[in-house]
Amino acid sequence: MLRARWLIQYRDRMVDPVGSLPAFPRPLDAYPAAGDSILETLVTRLNIEPFNAVATGIFLLAIIHTFAAARFAHLAHDVQHRHDERARAEGREPKPVIAAEVLHFFGEVEVVFGLWVVALLAAMTAWFDIDTAKHYLDDTVNYTEPMFVVVIMALAATRPIIQLAESTLRKLANAWGGTPAAWWICILTIGPILGSFITEPAAMTICALLLARQFFDLGPSTRLKYATLGLLFVNVSVGGVLTHFAAPPVLMVARPFGWDTPFMLTHFGWRAVLSVVLSVVAYLAIFGRELRALAARLPVPDIDRPEQEGGRPPLPVPAWITLTHIAFIAWTVFNSHYPALFLGGFLFFLGFAKATAEFQSRIELKTPMLVGFFLAGLVIHGGLQGWWIAPVLSALSEVPLFLGAAALTAFNDNALITYLSTLANLSDPLKLAVVSGAVAGGGLTVIANAPNPAGQALLRRFFGGAVSPAGLLAGALLPTLIVLFVFGVL
Repeated sequence: MLRARWLIQYRDRMVDPVGSLPAFPRPLDAYPAAGDSILETLVTRLNIEPFNAVATGIFLLAIIHTFAAARFAHLAHDVQHRHDERARAEGREPKPVIAAEVLHFFGEVEVVFGLWVVALLAAMTAWFDIDTAKHYLDDTVNYTEPMFVVVIMALAATRPIIQLAESTLRKLANAWGGTPAAWWICILTIGPILGSFITEPAAMTICALLLARQFFDLGPSTRLKYATLGLLFVNVSVGGVLTHFAAPPVLMVARPFGWDTPFMLTHFGWRAVLSVVLSVVAYLAIFGRELRALAARLPVPDIDRPEQEGGRPPLPVPAWITLTHIAFIAWTVFNSHYPALFLGGFLFFLGFAKATAEFQSRIELKTPMLVGFFLAGLVIHGGLQGWWIAPVLSALSEVPLFLGAAALTAFNDNALITYLSTLANLSDPLKLAVVSGAVAGGGLTVIANAPNPAGQALLRRFFGGAVSPAGLLAGALLPTLIVLFVFGVL
């Protein structure tokens, strides 16, 4: 009944697009044609739909919150530390402080956009009504990508998959001496390119876990840690564009633009590989001495630490179990647009993992679910930003569009940028420009590319529990400039 009423309102508003009916969000093609300038176009749209300003204002506050998350985490630590010191001085046992726990919660990057969804929901309810807010959250927003990321992260982090990836990369690293530098090179070149075949979130998960074992555990300098994280984010963003089905920003345009894998290989693939290699070489030249010095540190522990009762070493993983895990990943990738299928497959996987528990590590779901929550909040907010992003993209020529897409990507998921480009009537060169720019800017911030929150969640313990946005931006800047040069000039 409720949905039928909303559909009637939506139909009536499409007939009278400048009317005052409360259906929301207004379709982009229901706005009048663009004005003489971008500013005039945006002002006209705000006059028609004033709530656009409210939604974008809340979105900007959420972005500011992501940049301030590290500060909240430090405040939480300080509050808890002062309480603990005071308790010890008074002879009491230290206990968690509510204020510190609240600050710590606000310092979790993965919950930021979800928190601001509450504010958005309240604003929509006050401006329109609760039915409009429910419709937007339940019927309009597509949560397929967040759910897919949860499943693929959980599958990619299993012991058989990580063991297979590590053993494969170990052969390559050993061919170069098996040093931390060799591991660093292999993980940051081969791993991101695998994202074109096993999806970017899976590649990010595998690369982050292997970097944690083979590199971050050795205690590199803060500068090198941020450079490595930024390089990882940039390389994963560009490494997934060799095919038309693995990178979220490419998935958004592949069907509307008529792009297939041969097209991606011809126009993007070789540039992506060249960008990845040049970025790794550039940072190797800068940090080569420190990377070589890491070889003198303690050896990295084996990835298969004893996890069974009694401290017994885990049994070797049979090949058929590894192949079954690969089959589950393949099923998830091939059915990535169908939540009923890949979620159903994941439930079967959980049963399989339980039956083969002696060959498995513990299935980690907390981190994937937090990342999924982050992405769900991002798509909720991002779905209301098309009113200003679409006309900005439509008004730019090739080079400004390329650079503008890269800049916009720093503050919006690059998949949203490319999706909105499908709503504009772009020529073929402009299509290439917007996708290239969106891919190039995918490492600048944690929200620039969907797999980035996964990498940050898995590696943030090496950054004092919170990754500095400024540190990440500095670490990703040089690789981003290299990608911009390769995609924009060559």
